[in-house]
Amino acid sequence: MLEVIEKLLILQDRDRRIKETQAELAVIEPQRQAARQRDSGAMAALEAAKTRCNQIESDRKRLELEVESKKAQADKYAQQQLQTKKNDEYQALAREITACKEAIFKLEDQQIELMEQGEAAAKELAKAKAAAAEAKKEIEAQIAALNEREAVIKKQLAELESNRGELAAAVDEGSLSRYERLFKNKGGRVLVGVDHGVCGGCHMKLPVQILVSCQSQTEIVSCINCGRILYYTRDMDLVAAE
Repeated sequence: MLEVIEKLLILQDRDRRIKETQAELAVIEPQRQAARQRDSGAMAALEAAKTRCNQIESDRKRLELEVESKKAQADKYAQQQLQTKKNDEYQALAREITACKEAIFKLEDQQIELMEQGEAAAKELAKAKAAAAEAKKEIEAQIAALNEREAVIKKQLAELESNRGELAAAVDEGSLSRYERLFKNKGGRVLVGVDHGVCGGCHMKLPVQILVSCQSQTEIVSCINCGRILYYTRDMDLVAAE
């Protein structure tokens, strides 16, 4: 095998590992953001449950004030009844007292309904608090694991990149430029074998002359179909599969 092919194969292996490690690192932050969004969702549900309880309590207090107001009005009308001597005024005040009592009755019904709603809301709030606490615990553990994984991957990437320049410098400038252009365009598969008479990259059948050139190992040979750099080793079969 040509020395330049051997060097390029080593460089390709390193570049593939770097690319795979970078891809692995790239998904860490989106996973971390997704975890934080789940935490935000749990907290939003908790805040909604709190708001519901607070609103019910506010409505309950408002009804209490309305009931007290109606009772005060009824007492006031009752006092006026005792003081009036006119029958029509007495009857008018009696009607006002009745109206106040009916209003109080309706308000008390609403209070009972709010009490029931408050009990249900309190249970939902308790569930939301428990869910938020559990979610926070799980998410914190997940983020910690992601942070730890990120640190490991960054260390691996730094190690892979540490002497990549030396590997590249060992290849002549023309071959390196060709390799790097292909690596960018071919998804990391630049040097491919010719087993069974086909290109290991595009899997197209290769002309006999290309196969002979690969076997002779006297120059860099490219696939006429995809442009990838071809190489041959003794364990490869140049004969096309039936």
